[in-house]
Amino acid sequence: MRTDIHIGIFDFFIFLGIFQGLLISWFFIKNGKKGKKANLYQGLLLLFLSLGMFEELLNNTGYIVQLLPITNYGEPLNFTLAPLFYLYVRSTLEPKEKQNVWVHFIIALFWLFYMYFAFIQPDGVKYNSYIQTKHPDWGYLNIDEIISDDPLGIRRYINQLTAIQFIIYMSASIIILLRKFRSLNQSIFKTNNDVLIILRNITIHFIIIIAVFMATKLYYGMRSDIGGYWIATYVSFMIYATSYQILNKSDFFNQPNSFLDIPLLKYKKSSLSDENKELILSKIRMELETKKYFANNLASLSGLAKLINESSHHVSQVINEQMNMNFFEMLAQYRVEEAKKIIISDKNKKLTIEEIAEQVGYNSKSAFNNAFKKLTSQTPSEFRENSTIV
Repeated sequence: MRTDIHIGIFDFFIFLGIFQGLLISWFFIKNGKKGKKANLYQGLLLLFLSLGMFEELLNNTGYIVQLLPITNYGEPLNFTLAPLFYLYVRSTLEPKEKQNVWVHFIIALFWLFYMYFAFIQPDGVKYNSYIQTKHPDWGYLNIDEIISDDPLGIRRYINQLTAIQFIIYMSASIIILLRKFRSLNQSIFKTNNDVLIILRNITIHFIIIIAVFMATKLYYGMRSDIGGYWIATYVSFMIYATSYQILNKSDFFNQPNSFLDIPLLKYKKSSLSDENKELILSKIRMELETKKYFANNLASLSGLAKLINESSHHVSQVINEQMNMNFFEMLAQYRVEEAKKIIISDKNKKLTIEEIAEQVGYNSKSAFNNAFKKLTSQTPSEFRENSTIV
């Protein structure tokens, strides 16, 4: 077997993109567990894209020859990308809609089990498969398969099947998106709604990826993997752009922090029992939901703790552990939800945005706008105009 290794500048570019993609996907999935399905689907999409890119990197550099047992592990992942994109779009527009999610991954699961016939092949067979797509001028090894790695004869059509699945799911996603644009009387290229802009842009990027995939397969042949390398480079660039947006919009720099600071387990030695936590949580919700403590523009953690006759430390612990947020995130959530109710009920638009901000506890319009947009992806004014959008 030839074990030539070739590493170019784009390989390094893709490698860093894979690393960032895996890191970012963890945060999306983590936030998706808090009931935000769109984040979960987007995190899984990014995870599987990154894993697929890693296989492409191994093939392109030649390192796959040293890892022949995992050759073609990315094939089942191909059939998860389009369904995840569709679920991301749909759950963003209709977050409360119940969906039969697993039915979308029947093909991916079937392909995973079908790959058993390929995984059990001798390394020599896998080596021949590798050079067939990457280095057809190299000499093939004289070795026979244990049994056919494709007993049904369908793996040879994986590129066509992937393309068909992408076209079907992308068409469904575009139809859903266009319906939302029409329902809001918005133009697809002239809209001020941040949610629609994000979905429109990511759809365009996926269309570009599909176009590159199909164009390279038509030009170089269905067995060529050149298109995969171009797609990996393009997706890496998009991952870098996403990383920049996450850091640029982060609240990390709005409070004292240090790159030398290591997160500690804040409440590891807490004496609070589960019963006490539930009791404190009920008292917190009573103050916020019944007495609307959040509307106080001087609301603070210590102030809330004093009202419910608990220590600030215990109140902070309960908010973090039971509500999965800190005090200021909780305060913003209650204030924004109250503001949404006020905006919806104020059908004649008699109240200004400043007046609404004051009613829910904000001292400035800019702070209100920032909090509202962070939680709803819209400014209060946009929400007022498009109250039906998520």
